[in-house]
Amino acid sequence: MAENAARQVSAAPVLALEDISHRFDRMLAVDRVGLSIAAGEIVCLVGPSGCGKSTLLRIAAGLEELQTGTVWVDGRVVADTRQSLPPERRGVGLVFQDYALFPHLSVLDNVRFGLSALPGHRQAERALEALAQVDMRDLAHAFPHTLSGGQQQRVALARALAPQPRVLLLDEPFSGLDGRLRRTVRDHTLHVLEKSGAATMLVTHDPEEAMFMADRIALMCEGRLVQTGTPRALYFEPAEAFAAEFFGEVNTLRGRVADGVVKTPLGTLPAPGCGESEAVEVLVRPEGLSLTADPVRGADLFGHVEAARLLGRTTLVHLSIADVGGGRLHVHARVPGTFLPGPGERVAVTLNPDLAFVFPAR
Repeated sequence: MAENAARQVSAAPVLALEDISHRFDRMLAVDRVGLSIAAGEIVCLVGPSGCGKSTLLRIAAGLEELQTGTVWVDGRVVADTRQSLPPERRGVGLVFQDYALFPHLSVLDNVRFGLSALPGHRQAERALEALAQVDMRDLAHAFPHTLSGGQQQRVALARALAPQPRVLLLDEPFSGLDGRLRRTVRDHTLHVLEKSGAATMLVTHDPEEAMFMADRIALMCEGRLVQTGTPRALYFEPAEAFAAEFFGEVNTLRGRVADGVVKTPLGTLPAPGCGESEAVEVLVRPEGLSLTADPVRGADLFGHVEAARLLGRTTLVHLSIADVGGGRLHVHARVPGTFLPGPGERVAVTLNPDLAFVFPAR
């Protein structure tokens, strides 16, 4: 998977969360999380529902009372165990999942709402500038109920951008949109966020969305931070099995380490960090299996096609491969859509070790 194009971001953090923990009764929702975001950087908090990502964003925003840790914005403490500034005094912009637009106010007045510190004439000017940033200036006098979901999302973004905050916090901003519209709106939003220069935290449960939007991804599970890094790092260098599984389907095989490697029906792989004779899981991404029509000279691994489904750009192939114990192993391969073998066909299989990961058995 291609890495997102590198952009220049400031090294100094504008938003810093230090040793944050949070409980709801007996449930530990956030477990000692530390995270910092620089000016101009987009960090996506991603993970399954209930992992604590929205709670962490709400703590950063001041919408959830801080219990343990420290929140810094632009070099000043905005919350610790002794004091907590309200959201309006933190210098952050917020975009909620439901957009939270005022139905009785026009688009222009919705965007003006957070600009009370400016003179009246400057409020309208700045609101129109923010609407122009999201291509909504022509609908400044419309009301929210007349807008599509994508247009409402852009108004909510304009309202967050209007005060020119140093930090932007977005909580599942695209979840209410259908698939095609979501792709269009998030593409536009990405360009707006990149130009804003704000330190941006975006919460999503969608791994593809995180890969598309983020300069860095912070992956959470059960309140803890599992791994932080670039989209490329999380995809090609997962820190644990959960991280590998979260960013796409995997074939799961089991084995045992011998002489520093593990032998599988798909090939032999190094097992760094695993002890001799230790039971391990081998996770292989479907796109890590290349298929070629039989016969192939020099091939030493073959499979039989059980089914093949064209998915547009790719084909998902269900394969049966001989197991080391004499049985059959069922695996999936994802190959270019131009290759569509028929049921029962014999194909040569090649493993890309860069897309196979070995972890201690769970």
